[in-house]
Amino acid sequence: DKIIRVEPQKVIVVEGILIFENQDLCDLMDIKVFVDTDADTRILRRAMRDMKERARSIESITQQYLTTVKPMHEKYVEPSKKNADIIVLEGGHNQVALDLLIHKIADFIGE
Repeated sequence: DKIIRVEPQKVIVVEGILIFENQDLCDLMDIKVFVDTDADTRILRRAMRDMKERARSIESITQQYLTTVKPMHEKYVEPSKKNADIIVLEGGHNQVALDLLIHKIADFIGE
């Protein structure tokens, strides 16, 4: 764990899968965006990454997914969506939602 000091800016992007679990942090945010990606896409991305970058077998990836990743996602990540102001569907490939978000941020910073 380390602390990263960030100088005041008009916009600061904070990301992480558990970011909306911390209510104190949520209270500091003006706009909270949750990028919703379907489970099939999430597991395929994880499998490809773990096989390529970590030389893991599909069996070990599947075991970890079923025993840890999926239950923790259902327990912590999925319920945290309720804290989001905007939920972007289609894994962020939703142009209408992205355009609305860009417009909102531009309004916020006064452009």
